[in-house]
Amino acid sequence: MKAMTKTVFTVGLLALLMVVPAFGASINKSIKVEAGSESGGATSVNGSITVGADAVVTGGVKTVNGSIRVDSGARIENASTVNGGVRIAENVQADNLSTVNGAVKVGESAVVDGEIEAVNGGISVKKDAKIARDVSNVNGQIDLSGAEVGGDVSTVTGDVNVVDGSVVKGDLIVEKPSNWGWGNKNNRKPRIVIGPGSTVEGVINLEREVELYISTTANVGGVSGVMSMDDAIRFDGNKP
Repeated sequence: MKAMTKTVFTVGLLALLMVVPAFGASINKSIKVEAGSESGGATSVNGSITVGADAVVTGGVKTVNGSIRVDSGARIENASTVNGGVRIAENVQADNLSTVNGAVKVGESAVVDGEIEAVNGGISVKKDAKIARDVSNVNGQIDLSGAEVGGDVSTVTGDVNVVDGSVVKGDLIVEKPSNWGWGNKNNRKPRIVIGPGSTVEGVINLEREVELYISTTANVGGVSGVMSMDDAIRFDGNKP
């Protein structure tokens, strides 16, 4: 189901970007929003987009084939790409971040007022960053290091690390792969680690078997699905 949802997202983004020429935006070159400036948005097809430090972008930041980088202290709305990563630096404020093929990296003390979505790519969120809603992908590692997520954290085949006192206010979900999905990755058990002082306020909902490690000083609301808390490996120290 998650993979199908991501496919719909991909088609929707491509359809949106097909109208780029009508708005006179860039097609085959990269775009840079200068540091400290203001912009109504930035859209490309075959090019990367960079938003300089402390810039304010009141519209979306979108591309198809290219990465998106937002430097420290900038403010943007949605940032989305198909083939490329999304990287926002420290103290950035954004709405939603999404990519199909690429990683999403969120710097320290950044604020994402919406959600983070990826299909084939890892997601990392650094210390004191806050994500208001969900963090999800299909393939790729999810790392929360001293971060707060206001919604759920979910994956299908990826490892998940909730460490350094991170807080997940929703559930942590590992979905069962679809039959048409992702090759041999289906056979590997994802590795889930809830580190010292970290919290999952909801439940760890497992639709497939995983390698589950929970620190003796972590707090979780329970384990449900095909595994239970009795199946978790409890550990002392910083790492299992």
